[in-house]
Amino acid sequence: MNSEAWRRIVAWLVDWLCFLVWLAALAAIGIPLYLSGVTGEWSAATTNVVSALVTAVPLTIFLAVLESGTRQATVGKRVLGLKVVGARDGGRLSFASALLRNALKVAVPWTIGHAAAIGLVGSSEVGPGLMILTAAAYVLPVVYVVTLFVGEGRTPYDRAGGDRVVRA
Repeated sequence: MNSEAWRRIVAWLVDWLCFLVWLAALAAIGIPLYLSGVTGEWSAATTNVVSALVTAVPLTIFLAVLESGTRQATVGKRVLGLKVVGARDGGRLSFASALLRNALKVAVPWTIGHAAAIGLVGSSEVGPGLMILTAAAYVLPVVYVVTLFVGEGRTPYDRAGGDRVVRA
């Protein structure tokens, strides 16, 4: 088995534990707003936009700042002894590259999954568009994990960001 791939998966799980702190804080605010009826009249589109702005966007920026910073690693990567480097020169990623990497890694799948969940909960009928969205919400993360175990072990977001993950 590819031990580096497993290290990356465990690092990602550690990062998710950190994310849960942020999500718990948001839930402490959002649930009372929902229960009081403040968000009850929002459309599915409004709910998705607000959700992305308070969850996926800050987390994506946070990860990009960490991976383009001096330690070149998220909390999980630091715990597992990994860092992100430029694929060509082994140097530090620019913030733009780290942002692209994390947008594809976090924001895109998160937003697709959230849109699918809201669509499924809010619809009496599941049309083809919602079925495709739901399938994408499952397929994309699976593709990301599978690509860790094939070839060079670089995911589509590694390639798009022009980076690779190495031992620190």
